[in-house]
This record gives sequence, structure tokens and C-alpha cells, in this order.
Amino acid sequence: MKDVIRPVDPATLKSLTPSIRTFELKEECGINNLPNQIMAKAISDGFVFNILCVGETACGKSSLLDSLFNTRLDSTPSTHDIPRVFLRKNTYDLFEREIRLKLTVVETAGFGDQINKDDSFKVIGDFIDSQFQSHLDEELKIRRNLANYHDTRIHVCLYFISPTGHSLKALDLVTMKHLDSKVNIIPIIAKSDTISKPELQRFKQNILNELHTAGVKIYRFPIDDETLAEENLKANNLLPLAVVGSNETVKVGNQYVRARQYPWGVVQVENENHCDFKKLRDSLIEKNMLDLIETTHSKHYEMFRRNRLGELGLADNVDGKQMSISDTLDMKRNDLRHELEQREHTLKEVFIQKVKDKEAELKETEKQINEQLTNIKKQYKDQKDKCDEKWRILEQEMNLFEQRKRTNMETMKKGTKKK
Repeated sequence: MKDVIRPVDPATLKSLTPSIRTFELKEECGINNLPNQIMAKAISDGFVFNILCVGETACGKSSLLDSLFNTRLDSTPSTHDIPRVFLRKNTYDLFEREIRLKLTVVETAGFGDQINKDDSFKVIGDFIDSQFQSHLDEELKIRRNLANYHDTRIHVCLYFISPTGHSLKALDLVTMKHLDSKVNIIPIIAKSDTISKPELQRFKQNILNELHTAGVKIYRFPIDDETLAEENLKANNLLPLAVVGSNETVKVGNQYVRARQYPWGVVQVENENHCDFKKLRDSLIEKNMLDLIETTHSKHYEMFRRNRLGELGLADNVDGKQMSISDTLDMKRNDLRHELEQREHTLKEVFIQKVKDKEAELKETEKQINEQLTNIKKQYKDQKDKCDEKWRILEQEMNLFEQRKRTNMETMKKGTKKK
């Protein structure tokens, strides 16, 4: 095989690294089979997609998901008397021909049913962060197993807007604003068959104006791929998508279709003249599922990872110097060692000072005790001297008494003899 140097445009040469040389192989060696290997491995491993559905109770979340995947997913209806918002999570293995998709659906329950709705959106944001944290923990393990790790990061949030026909609720704006930096948000108008087409168009425009005013960033289908640009641009122009879901089939003409039967007629779920459901399914699953997964990893997860590692003291740039994570860890280790040494030195000084203070206190106490002992000894000596003096005086008095007694006895005897 003979290698031939391929001519390169000067503009392209500027962007090439000087140490890299470009060759065009004259004969095949099998490199062109690499995409086939990647595709075969991807089909063997299967794919993972995680959907978060946020919306008020009974807004048609479960019906829409059943319609999206043309199946009946297990779901438990929620009631309006739930005291707090919680998330219900289910995972399914879906097979379409030889492609396997592990689908995880997370639905809100009790959203918007409480009188105090202050913490309703925080539960959702904390859940998304917890999935990011689980993935980060797996990445930072010494023994990683990302090949078999079930990625539970949320790839898209379908935000169900109640078809009021006027404007967004305050809870909707606050929730989407809280989530737009964490997940790809696709706003959809649920049960759009309950309002007329003119009202629906005004409602869509009002929603877009309110989202723009509040600074809420929703997901836009990418238009940088020429093969998808036209379809994705049409889908973007329809946002928020007005959808209808149904688990029932109705006979229309010679075929049965998913639809909702009303006394005045039939609303076909997949009829683009009736709603935007087909555009949603095509854009979400058929055309842009991979972009949603990649955007979640490269944008939302990367932002969470950067902030989390920053909280741990890790950074790429320190004092204007580019540093690797190993250099940063070494620097943090040295800083911690220096800090520990300083703390140890400070503790030693504090300990020595406390010992000195205690010694001085003990010496002062000893001095006071010695003074008290000296005083007690002096008092004892004085008392003893007094007692000795009193005893001496008492002995003198006793001797004097004995002398007087003897004298009196002798006098009495002499007087008796004379008689």
C-alpha cells in the first residue's frame, strides 16, 4: 500500500496542530468500518432515555406518555388531596425491532394542589440534582463501572401547562425558572382540544411573552443540521406545543386511530390539523432524542459538575495558571497539610499557655493553702500557750489550796488537843 499526501487548504492548515500530518490512504485498511462497530455496540448495549413530566393533577401526563410510545405504561392516577408534592418513578424496557430503550418516566404527583405552593418546585429541582450527584459520585469512584451504570439523569422535562387560554400561572413561571438551568424544558399545552384555535394561538403567544419577560430558557430543537433544520424550525415555531393524548382508538374511515370522541366530533391525536402531538413525537423521539441526551451531559450536567467540584475547592484555573485536577489536588493537599500544621502549632501554643495558666493557678492555690496552714499553726500555738498558762495558774491555785487545807487541818488538830 502506498500513502499519498493529500493537499490541504491554507485556511485549514492554520487550524491544524503543527505536529499532526494528514494522509489519505490509497487503499482501504478497515477504518471506514468503525461507524459500523460503534453502531453494533450501541445496539447491543441499548439506549437510555429519562423523561420528567411536570404538571398539575389530571392534566393528561400518563395519557400523553402512552400515546408517545404507542403502548400502555403502568401508571397510578393521583388525587387532589395529596398533602405534599412527590415524584413517582417507573422504568421500562421498550423494544422496537432490534433496538432496546430503557425508558425512565418520572411524574409529579400533587403538583399545584396545595394551598402553600412555596416548596413545590424545590422538590423537583432537588431530585434532578440528586441524579446528577449520583452520576458524579460514580465518576469519582476509584473503581468506576460507568459501562454498566444506569444513567438516571433527566434528559427532558415535559412541562404541562393547563389550558386556561389566558396566561401562565405564577407557579408555572417560578418552577420553569428554577429548572431551566438543570434540564431541557419543552413546554406543552395539555388538553389543547378544550380551547378554540384562535384562543390557542393567543395563548401560545402570551406564554412565549411571559417566558421571555421572566428570562426562562426553554429547549429549542437544533437547526445546525441541514437534514433536520427545516423540520426543527417548524417545531420551534409551534412552541409551546399544543397536544392531546388518548388511550382509546376510534374508527375513522377504514382505520382505527388514537382519538378522543366527543358529541360534536372526533379529535385525532396524530392529526396535525387537530393538535401538535405528531410534531412533538417526531421532534422528541425520532429526530432529537440524541441531542437531548448530549445537551444534558455537555451543558446541564457539566454545569452541575463544575459548580460541585468548585464547592469542593477544585478549579482549572488558579491565580491565572491553568492546572490539571491532579495538580489542583496536590495543591489542596499541601494547603490542607499547611493548615493542619498551623492548627497543630496553634493548639500546642494554646495547650502550653493553658498548662502555664494552670501551673500559676496551682501555685497561687498552694500559696494560699500554706498561708492558711501557717495561720492555723499560729492559732494552735496561741491557744496551746493560753491553755498551758491557765493550767499553770490552776496548778498554783490547787497547790495553794492544798497548803491552806493542810494548815487548817493542823490548826484544827492543835485546838482539839488543848481541849
